[in-house]
Amino acid sequence: MESIGYLPGDILRETAQEICRALGEDLESLSVEKTVIGLFFTGVKLNNGVGGVCFTPIKTIPEAVCCPSSARAMPASGKLKDRKVKQFLDDMFADNPLKRTMGIAVMNALSTVCWQKRPPESYEIKIGVDALDEVTIPEEGFVVVVGALVPAIKALKQRGKPFGILELDPLTLKKDELEFFVPFQQASAAVPKADLVIVTGTTLINDTLEELLRLRKPQARVVVLGPTVSMLPDAFFSRGVDVLGGIMVTDADRLLDLIAEAGSGYHFFGKGAERVVIQAVSS
Repeated sequence: MESIGYLPGDILRETAQEICRALGEDLESLSVEKTVIGLFFTGVKLNNGVGGVCFTPIKTIPEAVCCPSSARAMPASGKLKDRKVKQFLDDMFADNPLKRTMGIAVMNALSTVCWQKRPPESYEIKIGVDALDEVTIPEEGFVVVVGALVPAIKALKQRGKPFGILELDPLTLKKDELEFFVPFQQASAAVPKADLVIVTGTTLINDTLEELLRLRKPQARVVVLGPTVSMLPDAFFSRGVDVLGGIMVTDADRLLDLIAEAGSGYHFFGKGAERVVIQAVSS
């Protein structure tokens, strides 16, 4: 049996390989018709009309402060239209945050193509469902939230029990949430204590997800949330993830227009995209 890897980027590499196997020669005919890099999200539309989206990691792009240096951050601007999807997948590993972001958006679109070609059998996709509604927060168990995931943090504050928020930037938290703040550098101490780990999909972009999954205790439930993880789930499931909560693009043109106007997830649902929950079929 092949051992499971926890090196940074392993999940993206495995998922890209799975997509290439699933689509085969069909992959060669697919290209990106349109790309929009918005303030909060990046979206793409393939030449078959299917769309995909990913979080835009502005804070990880120090070059995005002036035009000359920003040009180095995204050197292919003006040359993306009609580019083959395989080039975007290959660019995910070029050590460039924007290239990875576009590659993930393309991967999410291609995952939808895979599902259209062959509906999943070992897992189910629920459309129009919030992933947090599918997860039972333990009344007494310890919960760790990775990232400033507002709905999860709100629910945990209402529970009135101790929990932890692993976050790189404490400025993203409200004043009454700072008591739960855990510096990201303390992940190795906090994550193994958790009975439930709720993780932002942004960890897939900054190469921290694999290590967080390696740290979890075996019986802990893990939920990964956000448009970024709207993709084939096998590489996540094999590393202990129980639920993925993402989105499925229903109208790529409308969604890209919203992204271009600095739209966030609250603007998407019912207007170009729907929430989806991806989880293993109960045996």
